[in-house]
Parts: sequence; structure tokens; C-alpha cells
Amino acid sequence: MATFLYKLGRLAFRRRRYVALLWVALFVGAGVAASTAPAPPEDSFSMPGTESQKAFDLLEKRFPAASADGASARVVIRAPEGEKITSAEPKAEVEKMVAAIGKGSQVASVDNPYEAKTVSKDGTTAYASVTYKVISTELTDKSRDALTKATDATRDAGLTVETGGDAVMAEQEMGGTAELIGIAISAVVLVLTFGSLIAAGMPLLTAIIGVGIGISAIGALGSVLDLSGTTSTLAMMIGLAVGIDYALFIVSRYRAEIAEGRTPEDAAGRATGTAGSAVVFAGLTVVVALSGLAVVNIPILTKMGLAAAGTVVVAVLIALTMIPALLGFAGRKVLRRKDRKKPAGHIDPHAKPKLGTRWSRFVLRRPLAVLTVAVIGLGAVAVPATSLELGLPDEGSSAPDTTQRKAYDMLSESFGAGFNGPLMVTVSKDADVAGAAKTVGDKLAEVEGVVAVTPPVPNKAGDTAIMNVVPKTGPSDQQTEELVKTIRSDAGAIGADTDSEILVTGQTAMTIDFSQTLDDALIPYLALVVGLAFVLLMLVFRSILVPLKAALGFLLSVAAALGAVVAVFQWGWLADIVGVDQPGPIMSMMPIFMIGVVFGLAMDYEVFLVTRMREAYVHGSSPGESVVTGFTHGGRVVAAAAVIMISVFSGFIMENDDMIKMMGFGLAVAVLFDAFIVRMAIVPAVLALLGKSAWWLPRWLDKALPNVDVEGEKLHKSLGDTVTPGAEAERELAPAGR
Repeated sequence: MATFLYKLGRLAFRRRRYVALLWVALFVGAGVAASTAPAPPEDSFSMPGTESQKAFDLLEKRFPAASADGASARVVIRAPEGEKITSAEPKAEVEKMVAAIGKGSQVASVDNPYEAKTVSKDGTTAYASVTYKVISTELTDKSRDALTKATDATRDAGLTVETGGDAVMAEQEMGGTAELIGIAISAVVLVLTFGSLIAAGMPLLTAIIGVGIGISAIGALGSVLDLSGTTSTLAMMIGLAVGIDYALFIVSRYRAEIAEGRTPEDAAGRATGTAGSAVVFAGLTVVVALSGLAVVNIPILTKMGLAAAGTVVVAVLIALTMIPALLGFAGRKVLRRKDRKKPAGHIDPHAKPKLGTRWSRFVLRRPLAVLTVAVIGLGAVAVPATSLELGLPDEGSSAPDTTQRKAYDMLSESFGAGFNGPLMVTVSKDADVAGAAKTVGDKLAEVEGVVAVTPPVPNKAGDTAIMNVVPKTGPSDQQTEELVKTIRSDAGAIGADTDSEILVTGQTAMTIDFSQTLDDALIPYLALVVGLAFVLLMLVFRSILVPLKAALGFLLSVAAALGAVVAVFQWGWLADIVGVDQPGPIMSMMPIFMIGVVFGLAMDYEVFLVTRMREAYVHGSSPGESVVTGFTHGGRVVAAAAVIMISVFSGFIMENDDMIKMMGFGLAVAVLFDAFIVRMAIVPAVLALLGKSAWWLPRWLDKALPNVDVEGEKLHKSLGDTVTPGAEAERELAPAGR
């Protein structure tokens, strides 16, 4: 592979104008295709195989006018202090408001609280349920404004009015702020790392072009492949991350080759052949992790993973072709000004060793102490993860000053917490479903934890009926989840007695099923991702213990990151500093999302850092020298890449949406732990303790595995190299008394 990529790099260097024009043409073409393509479809959420989804599909067929998956709103009205909501004047205002809301073209139905009997026992509060014909993302501004105008008019009349539901949830207008902050900080870090504006600009330019092509392609194919607008969210985040990383690795290696006296063309070829090989396998691990999201069997996650994987492939191709082309234009200008004047291959014997060199020496002298401190430290941070509670944020976790949170609290106070998350129960029977549904309702009313059951409403065909079951506890409460399980376990016996099929659905049940689906998929997903990546890393490093160490280190960093997320977002530690309004359960998709994203980035750092160690070891360096070589050439670059990623993800912490805030925080601390503790401390410590054993591979397995030559052994032989890549590190070790 290294030889092939070496030739590819030299070809791109020589034909740099054509290569650059080709990528610019693809960038422009993809943009034009996206702008002229039909609008992408709206988000459609489904969970095949779950009871909630089965019930929704049934309702869509047999209650088409009910808009089972349509947006909804719940308007909570409270009379002025000392008055009743049933008094003549407040009642007139409420009915006027209901009539105004019902005039909306997208409104399917509005319940009059006096007819639906949704008035509190003390007579002070009532609520009106609004159902729309379309899902929340398809609601027009006119419909939202009509709801707001009607509630404002009632509020002006002296009543307290607050509104909840997905129909009033304003879409998160992120406006690219997080991405701009990440790019700005990335530029500063790259300039400080390279000391050259030209070298710093290359990773940013290629990453932006790669992300632009990937996102535009998703937009252009959206209507054909049923990719919604949110499908590109993960692709943008990951594409920007790996695009900068991969270009950074190759530019850094090019600078090292130039410093050793290579011609620019040869240096570009060698950088592409060696660092490019690491990029290919690092990219493969990311693609495996993202494509593996298909295991979860939630279509929207599968599409997001595959779209992001496609963007990663584009990032790899750009790094292998456009970067060498740009290096052809830059030549030696990628070096610092003072380094451009130095003779080729000049190394100052009196120069102070690099920070990476000094750190690796320290770890080699005290590997057991460094390993112990790092593992105990991450283990301590991971402890809160043992009390991890998964769920999806509801309006009870919204900021206290929002209308959704106020509506939630008013309902809880006046009706009970369960009214914020009623369960919808469907009863289906070949004919005469009314009698069976009444029996089912009576039996469900006797279940412990049920506060109320609404009268069943049959459809016109008389084969299906729906009713609402109000739990005693709130939608995110553990007792509500237990209630859903109890009803479902009893449904078989009740259905047999009434010769009917009973299904439980609704937003609360969907949330429970979503969390359970992700929970069930976590272990298979982890096994798939780690297993396939283990095989890839075994091909790269020709070792069993190095990939095993990489996988275990990753699991440790993810556990620590989850512990930090639990401590902040569930326990409330440092909540004011991070900006968490209401601690609560951790978002259900957070663990599996973190595993996929962080695993890909962690393997980037592992591959780039340890490949240099392997390369030096293969060319004759001792195990200790190879560790120093890896840190001498790769430590600074990996640190810079990690700081860039932490900056990109930290930008999302400033967003108002708690879900986005949680993702940004979790990914930022995960990269922090993995890059600076696992890769920078645990990896060299373990390699120092293992010595030559780290690179052991059974002979039979060595013969069975294809030799992909990532370290470039065949390449160096074909080029007639006589100086090993570890030479610089060996010279740097001399002052230390080796």
C-alpha cells in the first residue's frame, strides 16, 4: 500500500493543477447539484419492530383523520387568583381561544376543555389539546403564529396561559456558530503548530472542501435516497474533524521529510506513502464505526451514519490527492521561515529535545507509575457512569423560564405529573370493538399506578378503538416505564379474554421503546465496531497486544467520559458553569453516539502515533527508541489534532439546546481523556512494559494476514534508504546518556 500511495502522491504533486481543478470542479458541481435538486424530505422517525411503532402504523391505517404522528400542543390555562376557570368570564375567553386555534388550516382537532372534562378538581386550571395534520417539522410559521396569537389574546384578558408540545418547540437555530468557533480555534492551533500560514491553511482548506462536497452530495441525493436535512448533521461534525486531522498528519510528515533533505516531490510521495497509509486505515476504522450504526435498526441513525461515513471517505481521498497537489504549489514554504534557510537534512546536535521526546523519556523511566496514575484517574472519573440513567429529555427538563416548562409544571400541580405523558392504548378486533375496548379500559383502570383512563373512541369501521391511560408519575419517571411494562405484560391475558389485540404507544411509550432499542443494540454495536477495528489494527501493526491495548484504552476513555457526563448532566455537578438548566436522565443515544464518534477519532490518534513507532521498530530501532521516535515525530501533531477537536466540540456547549450541549461536552471530554491520557500516557507506558512482546504475532497468523506494508518497509527498500526513520530520535537520545 505504501508503494502505491507513494506513486499516487508523486503523481498528484506533478499534476497538481489538474488535481486541484478536479476537486474544485467537484466542489462546485456538488454545490450546483444540491441547489437544483428537489427539497429533501422531512424527518421521519420510526423504530421497526417495536410495539409503539406497530401501534402507530395501525392508527395511521384505521384512524387516518386522527393524525397519530402529527404535531400536538397542549395549552394550559389558569384563572386569575381567587377565581375559577369555570366562571362565566374566564370560560368565555377560553372558548374564544379554542375557536381561534381551530380555524388553522393545519389543525386536525382542538379539544374544548369543558366538553373533554379537562378541568382540574379545584376548578382553577384547564387544558386544551391541539392536534395537527402534519408533523412538527412541517408546521408552517403561519400555524405557529396563529397558536401564539390566540394564546397571547387570552393572556391579555388576565388569564395565565402556557403552551407545551412539539408544535411549539422552536427549531434550534444554531447558525453555524459552533462550527465557526471550531474553525477559528483550529486555525490558531495550526499556525502555532506549523509556524507557517501556508501549512496551517492547507488542512482547513481541504477540510472545508471535503465537508462541502459531502454535505452537498447528501443534499443532492436527499430526495432519491430519502435523506432528511438533519442527516448531514453528523457528517458535518465528523467530516470537519477527520478532514483537518488527515491533512494535518500528511503535511506534518512532508515537513519532516523536507527537513531530512528530500526534494519536495519525493517528500510529498513519501508523506503520502507513509502517513497516507495511516490515514487510510484510520479512515477505515471511522467508516466501520459509523456504518455500524445500522446495527441499531433505527433508520434515521443508519442514514446519518452512512452519510457521515461517505463524508469520511471523501476526506481520505482529498488528503491523499489534494494535499500532495497543494504541497506542489507550496514547496518549502510549508516550513517556518527560519527553517527554510537551513541546509537540507541539518539537525542541530545542541538543540533542546522536543517536548514529546522529553515526555516519552520520562514515561520510559517510570512506566508503571504513569500507567497506575492514568488508569486510577480515569477509573475514578468513570465511577458516576455506574449510576447512568438513560432517557429522552422532556419538557420537565426545559429551562424554568420557557413556556413549555411552565405548562409542564402547571399540569403537574393541578392534574398530576402523569398528565404530561399519557399513554395511548389501541384495542383492535375484527368487529364490535366498542364492548371489548370498554372491558380493556375497566381492567387498565385497576392497574396500580394508573390515575385515569379516558373512554374508548372507536373508528368508523368499528374494528379499532383508542383510549388514553394517565400514569401517576411523570413521563421520564422510572415508575412510568415499569407501568408500561406491566400493561404490556397483562395485555396478552386481557386480549385473550376479549378476543382483541392491545398495543401501548404514545410519546412516552415511544421514548421508552427508543431507549430500550438503543440499550439492546449497545453491546452488539460495541462488539462489531471493536472487533472489526481490532482486525484492521492487527493488519496495520502486525501485533495482537497493540490492537488489544488500543481497544481497552478506548473503552476506558469512553467510560470516563460517560462518568463526566453523568456527573454534570444527571447529578448536576458544575451545572451552573456548563449551563445545565435542569439535571436529569442522559439522552438515550448518547452512549452509542459517543462510542461511534470517539472510537473513530481515537483510532486516528492511535494509528498515527503508533505507526511511527512500528515504522522505527521495523527499521531497527529498539522498543524504547521506537516509542521516542513516535513521540518525536507524532506527539506534537496528535496533541494539536486533539486540541482542534476539543475546540470544535466545545463550541457546541454554548448552544441553548441541552441535547446539543450534552453531545458537545461528552465528545470534548472523551477526546481530552483519550488523546492526552490514553494515547499520551497509557500507550507509551504499556509499550515500555511490554518491550518486544508488544510487536509479537504468531508465525501462522503473520503468514495468514496480508501484508499491507503501512510502515513502508517495501517502499524504503525500493527507494534504497540506508538511514532508518529512527535516526533522529536516536541522536536525540544521545545527550540522555543512552
